[in-house]
Amino acid sequence: MKLSALTKVAAISGLAALTLTSCAANEQAPAASDGETSSSSLAGELIGAGASSQDAAQNAWIAGFQTANSGVTVNYDPTGSGAGRETFQQGASSFAGSDRAFEAEEITAGPFEACAVDSGIVEFPAYISPIALIFNVEGVESLKLDAPTVAQIFEGKIAKWNDPAIADQNEGVELPDLAITAVHRSDESGTTENFTDYLAAAAPDDWSVGAIESWPSEFGGEGAQGTSGVVAAVTSGVGTIGYADASQAGELSTVEIKVGEEYVAYTPEAAAAIVDASPLEEGRGATDLAITLDRKSTESGVYPIVLVSYLVGCEAYADPANAELVKSYFSYIVSEEGQSAAAEAAGSAPITASLRDKITPAIDAIS
Repeated sequence: MKLSALTKVAAISGLAALTLTSCAANEQAPAASDGETSSSSLAGELIGAGASSQDAAQNAWIAGFQTANSGVTVNYDPTGSGAGRETFQQGASSFAGSDRAFEAEEITAGPFEACAVDSGIVEFPAYISPIALIFNVEGVESLKLDAPTVAQIFEGKIAKWNDPAIADQNEGVELPDLAITAVHRSDESGTTENFTDYLAAAAPDDWSVGAIESWPSEFGGEGAQGTSGVVAAVTSGVGTIGYADASQAGELSTVEIKVGEEYVAYTPEAAAAIVDASPLEEGRGATDLAITLDRKSTESGVYPIVLVSYLVGCEAYADPANAELVKSYFSYIVSEEGQSAAAEAAGSAPITASLRDKITPAIDAIS
């Protein structure tokens, strides 16, 4: 995963340019709510890069953190998870946002140039976003579906809304003899990867292609660019169904997903609950809190179709100033205040107190 010298210089230069363009925006950070200036002595510049899924949340976190710490400038470049991980590894940023944790092999291969020699990494879930199944069928306000039925709809094997597989789970609902148009992302997408990861885990006999970022053309359906494109296509279509970040579902009808013997609607609480119900990956260091999402969980009240995005930093930094800034910023992000700010700005699911209790010691270990 090494960048060439030229690429590394370009990455650093790009982030430096981001810093210059962001300073004006950072000066717009709101004043402290009590009208007093920040009494924090923390000062410096903190650079991060990575997952675009965190962009709205990062903007909210930056505003809140800089309000409390007026001497700090934080810049986050939403270049995407892969680019963010590489930038962090090469020392061009002090932290990364990523829609997946580093693989164990990637950590072993290293190096992480912002970190002290022989330092481990700190990574933990910081942003949880439920993915909603949205649909547009006149006269139908809500539906209940299990994973095999969802998989067959999106593979094109179930073609009509009154198919028995749908009707049997929705007694009393008048389903039309209407063709289904399944809308998918046309671009490479972490949302698609998480949606299909759920299908691969929960309906392995009915979903044939595993967890994928790019939609297979052989499944047909209608492609749309980005979350906004999927929402627009479902809204303007007839008999449409798609998957999208729940915060963008708006007034569209949504699907309750079968979990165990019950059907669960997406809520922030249900999305956060699936993370709590999932185990940590084995063989990781004490500060590496990578989650193995249990998409097949039968626990009551969990919603299994979620995107979980991580923050990544060093356990020990080569530059102590970076350690202090990252430690403080991460602490704010996982606080109740920080998670509430993200929920309001981005519609994310705040982490639970139980998960916060696991994360806090990892952040405290940063030096």
